[in-house]
Amino acid sequence: MDRRGFMRLSGGGILVALGGCGAKGTWPEGMQEIKWDRDTCVVCNMVISDRRFAGEMRGGPKNIVFKFDDPGCVALWLNDQGKAATYPWIRDPATRLWIADVNSRGQDVVWLDARRVQYVTKTSPMGFNFGAVAHPQAGSVDFPTMCEHVVTKFKKGRS
Repeated sequence: MDRRGFMRLSGGGILVALGGCGAKGTWPEGMQEIKWDRDTCVVCNMVISDRRFAGEMRGGPKNIVFKFDDPGCVALWLNDQGKAATYPWIRDPATRLWIADVNSRGQDVVWLDARRVQYVTKTSPMGFNFGAVAHPQAGSVDFPTMCEHVVTKFKKGRS
């Protein structure tokens, strides 16, 4: 029996059975869904694919959303915006900033408050080599320290 014949006999039931595959996962309240392998990072314009390093910021009077593929891209964007003052609300405590837990597996991403977690050395998509973890670990650093390391590394790479 060919595939079309099977589909006619099964009444398309196999499609229903597979409909649950690739579940979207859970998104924190206020977070816009990231369309994996389609949405791009606002800094490097790379497609956001590796769920373990993704990030998102949402805030301002219009709840503007910015998506990132690497914690280092978050750090560079915040550094640049701090200088430009284009988005004065980025330092507002009401502005939400999520980062994926680097220990997330498969489709199940654990989202963390990027400013309150620790960062460990992990090979990341853009080579800034930080991944977020919920609790301090040996050698981990806080958000401001991670940002400082990334900006310093980026400046050295440009000179």
